Amino acid sequence: MSKLVVLIGSVRKNGNTDRLAKAFVDGAKLHNKVTVISVADYLIRPCVGCNACVREENQPCVQKDDMQKIYPVLAEADIIVAASPVYFYGISAQLKALVDRLHTPMRNTFRVKKLGLLLVAASPLPTVFDSIHVQYRLILDYFKLDSIGSVLVQEVREKGDIQNHPALQEAYELGKSIQ
Repeated sequence: MSKLVVLIGSVRKNGNTDRLAKAFVDGAKLHNKVTVISVADYLIRPCVGCNACVREENQPCVQKDDMQKIYPVLAEADIIVAASPVYFYGISAQLKALVDRLHTPMRNTFRVKKLGLLLVAASPLPTVFDSIHVQYRLILDYFKLDSIGSVLVQEVREKGDIQNHPALQEAYELGKSIQ
């Protein structure tokens, strides 16, 4: 049994990203402990690049916001899955703020070994996910992590467009496959 953390980067509750993540979580819960962190529920300020966390050993981030609640949860995760809508060929600003706040040596104490990716885009362009995939691969390579896989959904714009989409079953099966 693994400990999974699913980071949902959409602020639109019960939207397409939430629904895709829920399908994944429903499958993953069959064999794992799953914690869901929705950025919409937290105040996460962007990294200010002060490097205080780097200059002094064991120095926590100088910003006092909800990341203090999120760091311990991420530190215990075996697998982290990022779920995000795609805006201008990138993950949401809210999720990016969380990711950037992992620019701390504290992340080297995390036990995470695997990552996963769930993305939803309105665009039908075949390259819509490319820039996110590049970042994902770089993170995997830099931290020597394995990928559990990804589910990428295109042409879903309005809230609920993903309903009955085959990607929901694909996300469920991906979650279910983690043991």
